[in-house]
Amino acid sequence: MSTVETETATGWNRMELLQIADSVAREKNIDPRTVLEAMEEAIQKAARSKYGHENDIRAEIDPKTGQISLYRCLEVVETVENDYVEISLGSASRRNPDAQVGDTIADELPPIDFGRIAAQTAKQVIVQKVREAERERQFEDYKDRIGEIINGLVKRMEYGNVTVDLGRGEAVVRRDELLQRESFRQGDRIRAYIYDVRREQRGPQIFLSRTHPQFMAKLFTQEVPEIYDGIIEIKAVARDPGSRAKIAVLSNDTAIDPVGACVGMRGSRVQAVVNELQGEKIDIIQWSPDPATFIVNALAPAEVAKVVLDEDAMRIEVVVPDDQLSLAIGRRGQNVRLASQLTSWDIDIMTEAEESERRQEEFRLRSEMFIESLDVDEVIAQLLVTEGFTTIDEVAFVPIEEIADIEGFDEDIAQELSNRANEFLTAEEERHTARRIELGVGDDVAAIEGLTSAMLAVLGENEIKTLDDLGDLAGDELIEMLPNFSLAEEEANDIIMAARAHWFDDEEEPAAEEEAAEAVEGSDA
Repeated sequence: MSTVETETATGWNRMELLQIADSVAREKNIDPRTVLEAMEEAIQKAARSKYGHENDIRAEIDPKTGQISLYRCLEVVETVENDYVEISLGSASRRNPDAQVGDTIADELPPIDFGRIAAQTAKQVIVQKVREAERERQFEDYKDRIGEIINGLVKRMEYGNVTVDLGRGEAVVRRDELLQRESFRQGDRIRAYIYDVRREQRGPQIFLSRTHPQFMAKLFTQEVPEIYDGIIEIKAVARDPGSRAKIAVLSNDTAIDPVGACVGMRGSRVQAVVNELQGEKIDIIQWSPDPATFIVNALAPAEVAKVVLDEDAMRIEVVVPDDQLSLAIGRRGQNVRLASQLTSWDIDIMTEAEESERRQEEFRLRSEMFIESLDVDEVIAQLLVTEGFTTIDEVAFVPIEEIADIEGFDEDIAQELSNRANEFLTAEEERHTARRIELGVGDDVAAIEGLTSAMLAVLGENEIKTLDDLGDLAGDELIEMLPNFSLAEEEANDIIMAARAHWFDDEEEPAAEEEAAEAVEGSDA
């Protein structure tokens, strides 16, 4: 038989084998050893088809010569349970006197002739292994590049999703990550933001976005040298992709105007970003550490007359002139929505007329409350409201001197008002307690810190009567159940955890008993 025929019988020309491995490795940008390992696995699979799948057959390819070696491997054991993969110590010692339990005895096998099916199977194994290696290499290359902008060529479009050729890998831009009315064709250049890189069973591992808020931030970083150098800082971004966006910037150098720097000469810098985002309108806002100032800036171009902040609830009421209302809200609420996203505050907008009307209604309701609760005339009630008193508790617990300082009041009137407020609160406490007992709310529930008698009465009306009933609630459920008590989320969670405390007593008791038993055993010893 000729040399060529021998090489064909073994499946591959030896040097050609190494050339193929090297060529594939270069093309896919992976380690040549990975390709050779894939070929070894393919040869092993074909050899098992010939010699039997129950055998442990391994193949080795010499990376220098391309020599293919086949071995049947047997593990040395005391007692043989499987003759195909195990060999007794006695039999192994006859082959190798130094053999020990756990060693592997390898019998060299003759080269095999790859048939058509075996060759096809081997090819599939190699292709799969190379693909897995390529995917792993791609993951390693891009896993640390999340948050970067990348350029690529559109490879194909599938159901609105865009597959992008990055040169050394593929990425995908999902349909919901593309701008509105944006379309690409094969071969188009595309610029996008890497927002996720993860391992997938099939398909791309790199996920791109053109709607992500940080995509716009990175575009400004590329267009504005001051941002790149760290002189100007991007503090927040809010986008309605394809329509409008707001970006808050701060200058670390008092001599540089951050808004002007981002706009550029005749708007050249911001226009470059707008063009990339398909005409998306961008409002550049100066960031401020003062929430009120920042929110007023964020609502531009609308003018603001007055703001009222509730820092605990992260809510702000913004009063605007009547003719500025539609501008402040924006089309379909776009302006106020973006301002809210930018500042992380809930924004309520009202006109000056609405605010005046609301204040009058609050004044009237509070005056009526003081009239009914303290049994005073309208003048005294209105004076209390004017001075900023909002609840009976404030009248009861504020120092008498402060009440006496109100124009038209003296110490006697102040003392009388304080007494009446305390009497009212005591009567309310007794009424709520009686109601709580009537509804069957347990004393152990009433003992929980943070729950008032009024809260307990409301809980009872909602069939929350035991510690278990209260413990079964979530924090937001408790807040929803007590809407009139301004209960914070943290407070609600503390109350619920206190109600659940008895659930863990049973776990602690056995642990304590075990410790005591161990201590007794130790002393006996």
